[in-house]
Amino acid sequence: MAGRIITVAQQKGGSGKTTIAVNLAVTLRHRGHRVALLDTDPQGSMGRWFLERLERLGEDEALDFSTSSAWGASYESEKLKKRFDFVIIDTPPKIDSDLRPALRVADLVVVPVSASHLDLWATEGVLDLARREKCDTLIVLNRTRPNTRLAQEIAGKATELGAEVAIAQLANRVAYAETLGQGLGASDDARSKAARDEIGVLTDEVLTWIP
Repeated sequence: MAGRIITVAQQKGGSGKTTIAVNLAVTLRHRGHRVALLDTDPQGSMGRWFLERLERLGEDEALDFSTSSAWGASYESEKLKKRFDFVIIDTPPKIDSDLRPALRVADLVVVPVSASHLDLWATEGVLDLARREKCDTLIVLNRTRPNTRLAQEIAGKATELGAEVAIAQLANRVAYAETLGQGLGASDDARSKAARDEIGVLTDEVLTWIP
């Protein structure tokens, strides 16, 4: 059975794309899946994370990393899904025709949105392009402050955009930044139970979207 492709996309920089991508990958790996990460963002944050992980934990044949141009995303991901259960694509913070190959091949597009109106406004371009490519799309609220009026308002406005909003939310936790800088995911760190539990719930929800 061929692997499944998850594309993480957002027009606004700093939305948490790489954080969500690597944490999904690490959690899926902990559950026994073979996962490939594909970085099409020239900033290379995911590649730096992967090098830190290699240095800390050594090689893992069931967790792979590669890069490609934005236009090469479809070709590379189609190759990778023959060998891996999941391919997770991290994309540049922009919305143009270059993003289409990564959307076109995706079984699910995950769109991180920080709890701010600016991030929400930036999401409209991603959702419009995803609709044209007929992609299943899931908005994930990131860096939220639970039970605040702003978080509730952003969730409501996101739903009004006509996209599905994940029930799972990621809070604004230091643990995500700390583990990312160490080449780890929240699932690797026994001390960050709250973050680990959040990522686990999000992973469960993402999997319900993938046939």
